Amino acid sequence: MTSPATTLDPATAPAPAYGSASLCDLLPAVVGGLGVPGLPETGLVLPPADRVCVFLVDGLGWELLRAHPDEAPFLNSLLPSSLAGTGRPLAAGFPATTATSLASVGTGLPPGAHGLAGYTVRIPGDGRLMNQLRWQPHVTPRTWQPYPTVFQLADRAGVATFQVSSPKFQYTPLTEVALSGGLFLGRLSGEERMDLAADRLASADRTLVYTYYSELDAMGHRYGVNSDAWRGQLMVVDRLAQRLAEQLPPRSALYVTADHGMIDIAPEQRIDFDQDAELRAGVAVLGGEGRARHVYAVPKAEGDVFAVWSERLGDRMWVATRDQAIAQGWFGPVVEDRVYQRIGDVVAAARDDLAVIASRREPGESGMVGLHGSMTPVEQLVPLLQVRR
Repeated sequence: MTSPATTLDPATAPAPAYGSASLCDLLPAVVGGLGVPGLPETGLVLPPADRVCVFLVDGLGWELLRAHPDEAPFLNSLLPSSLAGTGRPLAAGFPATTATSLASVGTGLPPGAHGLAGYTVRIPGDGRLMNQLRWQPHVTPRTWQPYPTVFQLADRAGVATFQVSSPKFQYTPLTEVALSGGLFLGRLSGEERMDLAADRLASADRTLVYTYYSELDAMGHRYGVNSDAWRGQLMVVDRLAQRLAEQLPPRSALYVTADHGMIDIAPEQRIDFDQDAELRAGVAVLGGEGRARHVYAVPKAEGDVFAVWSERLGDRMWVATRDQAIAQGWFGPVVEDRVYQRIGDVVAAARDDLAVIASRREPGESGMVGLHGSMTPVEQLVPLLQVRR
């Protein structure tokens, strides 16, 4: 048990800088110079370009990139260009997880507005837990996330707009709510994606191209970021980024970014919710992921669940009630009514090297070596590297 004196104050959690230096600010800033009306507001200012390409590498955290100059010499050479030449990173947003981050990128809105507020969240009025990456169980996509994407706004404004990604993502609900708009072009290999992205970037006077690579994240989850497999994938990413940069047409800008970083969590640093009767007491549904948990209490047990989680974990995790997390801006400046109940009655975000796994409920996720989700720098900070022609 911890004493109240050692419990972390939720107000000390480094909430993302929504509105100025987070992923939701990226597309409104890069498209702002293309004459697209109706964009979400942002305080991020980037130099205008007629042709803009965003290359998002899943799992390419800022701190991980800086720690591997030998494996990624080209990307490391671009570090001074990050965030409009300030040499600083962006914040992913909370939680730092793919579904949330891709929705923030695509809509230009923070999680409290677009509503994809975690890896898994409870469906309000339903009680079931929804995986927002796999979109299971199915809910109507445009009811769940009703806002237009920046790609749709750009396409309507006459900007030639393209997504170049793996064919398997073309018809997913997550793509529909977060990344749709313009023309989707599926290509299997990273090299094909880079070449096609450059080709489409040059196809019109005003273009917006988004391309994506997921294999680095997959290697991190499976083997950890301290593995040869992960470092080998980082070398591939570095070559792909250089390949794309060398093909940029005139009057263009390339931005290389990511959706989150990653941290390896050892087995002895994992607490198994499914084997812990105290943590389970009063909990109806456990959502989120190991580093960023949404905890949904049975009716009238919210206070008890908060007290137990604070006592057990409050010296290593920022443990907040739903209203505390919202008030501290974890999900953005505003949480819309339709999103409010998707957030846990208790929200727990890891500060230390710790994860709350669920070996029976989440066997696949519980076996992953590399994890992410919280607000620590290694998970939260992502690059915004720039190449201009």
